[in-house]
Amino acid sequence: MDKLIDIEHVTAAYGNKTVLRDVSLTIWKDDFLGIIGPNGGGKTTLLKVILGLLSPVSGTIRFYEDGKAVSSLRIGYLPQLNNIDKKFPISVREVIASGLASEKKLFRSFDSGQKQRVEEVIGKMGLEELAGRAIGELSGGQLQRVLLGRSIVSRPQVLILDEPNSYVDKRFESHFYKLLEEINKESAIILVSHDIGTVLAMVKNIACVNETLHYHPGADVSEEWLGEKYACPIELIGHGDLPHRVLKKHEHE
Repeated sequence: MDKLIDIEHVTAAYGNKTVLRDVSLTIWKDDFLGIIGPNGGGKTTLLKVILGLLSPVSGTIRFYEDGKAVSSLRIGYLPQLNNIDKKFPISVREVIASGLASEKKLFRSFDSGQKQRVEEVIGKMGLEELAGRAIGELSGGQLQRVLLGRSIVSRPQVLILDEPNSYVDKRFESHFYKLLEEINKESAIILVSHDIGTVLAMVKNIACVNETLHYHPGADVSEEWLGEKYACPIELIGHGDLPHRVLKKHEHE
């Protein structure tokens, strides 16, 4: 199996505060990795290291393509929060097309193939009726669908989603998870979420980040493993098609 990203003994910090300590992790070509962990445990920091937004204090991160080391990969990223200006006069179609900006020659228009990819993504996101509408007219859920479309239109080798449950509206939720299964046929996915039940129902492998990282191949993890790695007891309960997570009564020292 080909690897895409190899993280070895990475420690990361903000000033004097260490957030990640001696973290090692491999992302595979067809991986669907769920990253879970308590708030403040370092999940988003790990993403920043992968994206090159934060340099580690120590350790290395390497990228690979077809078994050979490369300087970077095509990575699609949808952060937990976005600061897009909804007053900016830009349409849904133009926002999604902006995900191809790095492929477009300066001062040139998008070619027919790129335009077709934009239309395909508009269809996948269920945005056909909104494609020409200004983003300022969209609901929060609709806007996040647009931003997700922008993150996948470049056909990234790795797609990173930070807390997708926070931006997917309920009407789109079931389609969203089916869409991720389709995307995973072409891209590795890293899904960060506090909703453990949703993660376990979808992913192939699990990593729990709580300053250090504990990797579990496969998603058939036990409540005991989750409780130990979270440092909080956890119970999974069934609810509809996806289980949800519940924190049992516990005390922190």
